[in-house]
Amino acid sequence: MDVKASIATTVYPSHQPFTVDHILPLSQLDTDRNMNVPFRYVRAYAAADHQNADPFDVITAALSTTLVKFYPYTGSLHRRKSDGRFELHCSVGNGVPVIPATVDSPLSSVNYLDDADEEFIELLVPNPDQEARLTHVLMLQVTRFSCGGFTLGAAVHHVLCDGIGATLFFNAMAEIARGENEMKVEPVWDRSKLLGPREPARTEFPIEEFLSLDKDFVPYLGSNEDVVREICNVKDEWLDRFKIFLQEKSGSSFTTFEALGAVLWQARVKASKTPRKEEVKFGYAVNIRRVIQPPLPAGYWGNGCVPMYAQTTAGDLIDKPIWETAQLIKKSKRNVSNEYVHSFVDFQELNYEKGINAGKWVSAVTDWRHLGHSTVDFGWGGPVTVIPLSRNLLGSSEPCFFLPYSAATQGKKDGFKVLLYIHKDAVVGFREEMEKFVNMEFA
Repeated sequence: MDVKASIATTVYPSHQPFTVDHILPLSQLDTDRNMNVPFRYVRAYAAADHQNADPFDVITAALSTTLVKFYPYTGSLHRRKSDGRFELHCSVGNGVPVIPATVDSPLSSVNYLDDADEEFIELLVPNPDQEARLTHVLMLQVTRFSCGGFTLGAAVHHVLCDGIGATLFFNAMAEIARGENEMKVEPVWDRSKLLGPREPARTEFPIEEFLSLDKDFVPYLGSNEDVVREICNVKDEWLDRFKIFLQEKSGSSFTTFEALGAVLWQARVKASKTPRKEEVKFGYAVNIRRVIQPPLPAGYWGNGCVPMYAQTTAGDLIDKPIWETAQLIKKSKRNVSNEYVHSFVDFQELNYEKGINAGKWVSAVTDWRHLGHSTVDFGWGGPVTVIPLSRNLLGSSEPCFFLPYSAATQGKKDGFKVLLYIHKDAVVGFREEMEKFVNMEFA
């Protein structure tokens, strides 16, 4: 299917938010080495009978108004000479590129992207190169389909924000698009003040148990060439039966994230034939906006999550019964505390130039089922489908996403889907391990 993209239009703030070029400092969470990537995703919107407006015009007009208060999205990233950390340069007259595109077919012809080909979905989202992603920290693409539906593709540099922060921005845009006079939540910057290191910086939680120091280790470098996309459909019935099984064996109850995370972690390590003595990690992000004391203000839109890890050796992971792996993930959540957050921030402050990393064998998992995407309504209703395209997450080049089925898809309401990236040589073994989960073939 052909996507006809035109030259990008630069959208500027509706009035100039500042008159003097300046530099905005970032937090230690923003400048984490794992954040030096764009996160890319696409929202699909079905046609609405009551809506005859051009989505490109609606979205660009709303963007222009929203950029007055979210003007850092017009900035560019540069490294400080003193320590190599990123800082944001804001210059008068900059804007955000938005690409207009069209597809001469209805969204229904690709099932509202619910199971569309990855190569096609890639054409709906900007994919800036190494230089452009620093020059343009936000790039958008509005693709209109023949039915009146459209997609909004976004490439956002992770240094600027996490998924929650980006959703705050897109919700503000959507409010303006629907005719609101002002956004409900006032954006807050104050990155270095609200999430800066203590004085003196200190690590009272043993962060070094999870993170390593290696100046020569670069996360994600040249690591996507042999990685392929895999989708697993997970039924509620399977999960319910599995969680009962885990409780009978361990005496503990488990969330869906803990239970299914254990299956995916074991399956990936087994299928990848990771050497038994290697240390492997299960990584996930924890929202700390209400964990840290005092809590971050509602309008804080920077990175507000810290990585959390469960870890063991590959051999132990493979040999353990599955309920012990679930227990390991469950236990790791107990580390979430105000002190953990401050120690993580301070560890970044003390060791940034030494090359902080989580190592080579990270299985990163994130749950996108409850991130609030459905509230991003530009006047056509919320998105019926949201699909991530990022292959780099928490130091892993093979991330895993829990995703809801498309709201426009009939007959697939049971359960949800798991989208993951995995080395092509491990696909067959991974499918075999997941089949054991479906058939409850656990020792």
